[in-house]
Amino acid sequence: MKFGIDRLVEDAEIRRPLAGKRVALLAHPASVTSDLTHSLDVLATLEGINLTAAFGPQHGLRGDKQDNMVETEDFLDPVHNIPVFSLYGEVRRPTAESMETFDVILIDLQDLGCRIYTFITTLRYMLEAAAEHGKTVWVLDRPNPAGRPIEGMLLEQGWESFVGAGPMPMRHGLTMGEMGHWLISHLGLDVDYKVIPMQGWQPEGPGFGWPEDRIWINPSPNAPNVNMARAYAGTVMLEGTTLSEGRGTTRPLELFGAPDIDARAVIAEMQRTAPQWLNGCVLREIWFEPTFHKHQGQLCNGVQIHAEGPAYDHASFRPWRLQALGLKAIGTLYSGYELWRDFPYEYEEGRLAFDVINGGPALREWIENPSSNAKDLEAIAAPDERAWEEMLGDHLLY
Repeated sequence: MKFGIDRLVEDAEIRRPLAGKRVALLAHPASVTSDLTHSLDVLATLEGINLTAAFGPQHGLRGDKQDNMVETEDFLDPVHNIPVFSLYGEVRRPTAESMETFDVILIDLQDLGCRIYTFITTLRYMLEAAAEHGKTVWVLDRPNPAGRPIEGMLLEQGWESFVGAGPMPMRHGLTMGEMGHWLISHLGLDVDYKVIPMQGWQPEGPGFGWPEDRIWINPSPNAPNVNMARAYAGTVMLEGTTLSEGRGTTRPLELFGAPDIDARAVIAEMQRTAPQWLNGCVLREIWFEPTFHKHQGQLCNGVQIHAEGPAYDHASFRPWRLQALGLKAIGTLYSGYELWRDFPYEYEEGRLAFDVINGGPALREWIENPSSNAKDLEAIAAPDERAWEEMLGDHLLY
């Protein structure tokens, strides 16, 4: 199969509308061709492409910024001698000055298929700026490695943030190109927008979203593999808790734990409460000691989520429910356990980080309520999931 960047490089006819235009690129380290050449480097070699600027999202064009809320500065690319503007530094939205450096911007970002992954919000901000300044946006499409399954509650009105670009569920099931179509429709934007679609992508085929013959490159420092991408719609919620999500280990965002929990007891409580939410994966007790971040240097007992191997079942794996269940199990086993980490998550002041991540307080309230059960959460989430799935028909390209 071919990604959008591969088709653009190979087919001069696709590139023809770019002739005579100033072209910019929004990219990160995973923006590579099938032979692992970075998109910026290959675009600079193409006849007829006048590359005038580049943009980097959170973690930077180079992907060198390890954690959230670690900002990147603008710089001059030393190889191609073009300005590189940070969209996660002094600004989150592109400035009028940076928008004047190009006529067409190519967006080549590998997403993880999760609402909270900030590249979606950066896409929204670029589309809004392009509409305002009369610029053209092309998305060079890439797979959604989490595939088509949909899971989670819709973001509630008034809870928009840099990790919540709009009323979508946590696991949205779209590619970036499809997401652009949805954002334009949702926001009512008048913008010149085009997707260079993939060729041969089979979201329900081998790999269940991520093609087996394609090498995985980290789109952000703590996104090291496909297992993480599958689990992320659940494990990302740990960023709003006192539990470690595995930052400072070699398997970030595939596990959860702390020095003061019994992982075997947690797994048993999860099995007792909602065994159907553990389908499609294997949970394994582990011990780990983070070298940085939460519980640095402390021995933690935890649970690793294996959404891989022969036990993996793509259709039944539900990472959002699984992680919610894990948090509820800890709250049940350890009365008064301080689960919620109170800090300004992605610069949002005055709101619990966990609620910002989930686009509202409903999931936290379900976890905290000792009388709530699996059916109660299904009653909240399932209607939102059905509504999102019904709405998507007009936006799917594959």
